Amino acid sequence: MRVLVTGAGGHLGQAVLARLRDDGVDVRATSRRSRTASDVQWVVVDLATGDGLAEAVAGVDAVLHLASSPRGKTPQVDVLGTRRLVVAAAAAGVQHLVYISIVGVDRVPIPYYRHKLAAEQVIAAGPVPWSVLRATQFHQFLDDMLATSARLGPVIGDRAVLAQPVDPGEVAARLAARLVAGPLGGIEEYGGPQVLRFDKAARAWREARGGRRPLLPVRIPGRLGRELRAGGLVTEALPRGVRTWADHLADTYGGTGQR
Repeated sequence: MRVLVTGAGGHLGQAVLARLRDDGVDVRATSRRSRTASDVQWVVVDLATGDGLAEAVAGVDAVLHLASSPRGKTPQVDVLGTRRLVVAAAAAGVQHLVYISIVGVDRVPIPYYRHKLAAEQVIAAGPVPWSVLRATQFHQFLDDMLATSARLGPVIGDRAVLAQPVDPGEVAARLAARLVAGPLGGIEEYGGPQVLRFDKAARAWREARGGRRPLLPVRIPGRLGRELRAGGLVTEALPRGVRTWADHLADTYGGTGQR
């Protein structure tokens, strides 16, 4: 099986490439810039314009669509770019398109999420057999968010927001399994092993880093806050990942965190 992986240069993309190589899959990977590697065929594709798409999908059996633009050209890449990809994949006879999305895109009122949901709808309405995997937030995303919130001193956040961080390597394994299983024609959710309140996750992060920064609670207002506190970013779907937030902290900072 030959698989095209869009957005292969990101954190998830690198994990997916490693997994597919281990599985013996013939991989073609896209990037907006020229890259070379001995074990992966890299092709230059710009989803915002469609440049390179026809050549990229030629001769592939399936597409793992990971490319996204959280900032900047989100509608052009995530929605219109996905539509261009679906059209090109259909013309090339692709038999399965797997899209990575985010748990909560249908509940949490964030503009980026609305675009991800619109991309899901483009894929579902298209002619290529499809699957959507909605994953919870990656460990590194929560780590980066906490670091950003602590730049002014205290860790700032809504203490009751719920998160379910997941390891990207485990998401990559789930995507590879979905490829083997074939088109779902529906949406599957996948999350980490634990649902954590923001204050607990922040305390574990602070302790792993050996810091003493206090938590400054700031309640997120409106519908956004209500959805985040009610579990808009978490899922009860099984199976779940096994690597915990504490595992990530131990690997990253050498601390133990809180299990």
